[in-house]
Amino acid sequence: MNDIATNIAQIHDRIGRACQKSGRNPEEVKLIAVSKIKPAEQIEEAFHAGQILFGESYVQEFRDKEPLVETPVEWHFIGGLQSNKVKYLRGKVVMIHSVDRLSLAEEIDRQWGKIDGAIEILLQVNVGDEASKSGCPPEDLENLVRSVAPLTNLRIKGLMCLPPHSDDPEQVRPFFKQLRELSEQIDRLQLPGVEMHELSMGMSGDFEVAVEEGATLVRVGTAIFGARIKKV
Repeated sequence: MNDIATNIAQIHDRIGRACQKSGRNPEEVKLIAVSKIKPAEQIEEAFHAGQILFGESYVQEFRDKEPLVETPVEWHFIGGLQSNKVKYLRGKVVMIHSVDRLSLAEEIDRQWGKIDGAIEILLQVNVGDEASKSGCPPEDLENLVRSVAPLTNLRIKGLMCLPPHSDDPEQVRPFFKQLRELSEQIDRLQLPGVEMHELSMGMSGDFEVAVEEGATLVRVGTAIFGARIKKV
C-alpha cells in the first residue's frame, strides 16, 4: 500500500481499538479526511484507498478544488463559515459542521431552498469558551437549537466542537465529554426535527480519546496526508 492508504488503514485500526476499549461498535464512527491545503490528486489517492468523506475548511479553496476531483467523494464543510459565502457550497456538500448562529442557519436554509433541497448540519459549540474560536456558548445551545429547528431546508443531526489545543489528549477529554453530555441534554428535549445522532470531535492528535467519549465523526488530516504546508 502507498503511504496514504497505509495511514488510513492504521487510523481505522486505532479507531477500532478505541471502540473496543470503550465498548463501542466501530461502525458507529466515520472518518473524515481533512483535505484542506491538499491537492485534488491526494484526495483521489485517498478515495482509491477506500476513503469517502472529505472535510474542507476554506470556501475559496473548496470552490477551486471541487471541480478537479473526479471521483464520487462526499464533501463536508468543517471550517468557519461566513453567511455571504454559503452560496458557494449550495448543493455541493452533504453536511456543514460549523453552524454556530441563527443568521448563518437562515442563510443555509435560504440557499438550499433555491434548489428545493435539504442539508444536514451540526451545531458548533465553543466548549472551551475561547474568544479565538467560533461556536455557540454551551449555555445558549438550547435556544439556538430551538431557533434553528423550524427551518425547513436543513436538518440538525448533532454537535461539533474544537476544544482547546493540548499535546496531551487526556487534557482534552473533559471537553469531549461535555459535548456528549450537551448532546444528551438536547436529545432529552425531544424537539421535532432535531436529532443528536452525530458528534463531530477529535483530530489527528486526540481522535482516540474523542472516540472513547462518543465521537461519531472524527476529522483527521495530518495523520492521513502528512503535515500541511500553508500557502504563501
